[in-house]
Amino acid sequence: MPRPPLHIVLVEPEIPPNTGSIARLCGATNTVLDLVHPLGFSTDDRHLKRAGLDYWPHVMIRHWPGIDEFLQAQDERRLFFFTTKTDRAYTEAAYRAGDMLVFGRETRGLPEEILALYQDRCYTIPMANPHIRSLNLAMSAGIVLYEALRQIGPERKSARRTR
Repeated sequence: MPRPPLHIVLVEPEIPPNTGSIARLCGATNTVLDLVHPLGFSTDDRHLKRAGLDYWPHVMIRHWPGIDEFLQAQDERRLFFFTTKTDRAYTEAAYRAGDMLVFGRETRGLPEEILALYQDRCYTIPMANPHIRSLNLAMSAGIVLYEALRQIGPERKSARRTR
């Protein structure tokens, strides 16, 4: 029996190429992409399609009408929120198959009320340079996703290698 997939959850993403790159990442890792509306773009956006290239049919995407509907449908013990507004490193979390890795908007991050409600489930990617506010959303999603996959361990060996 295959293990449940991880999820990357984007709350109101604004930049099409970031979402397209994350969709490609999700396809490559059999991770579900959850998109919480409203989106800052149309899913027909050419930049979104270009970033995902021809991989769109191979990505599991779920749409949610809003953050409240998304949160009400989840087991909060499976949610991990990522923000620059905490000191707890993403490597301190104990990830399991089926967990949901939640990221906010590129310009504002996650809503303050969500961070306050789930402060014990918030993590950050540490940065050494205090002059850099944050990392690119797609890069952040990749860093956290691969740490979660590393902790969970391989489901099966792949014959494909990175070029």
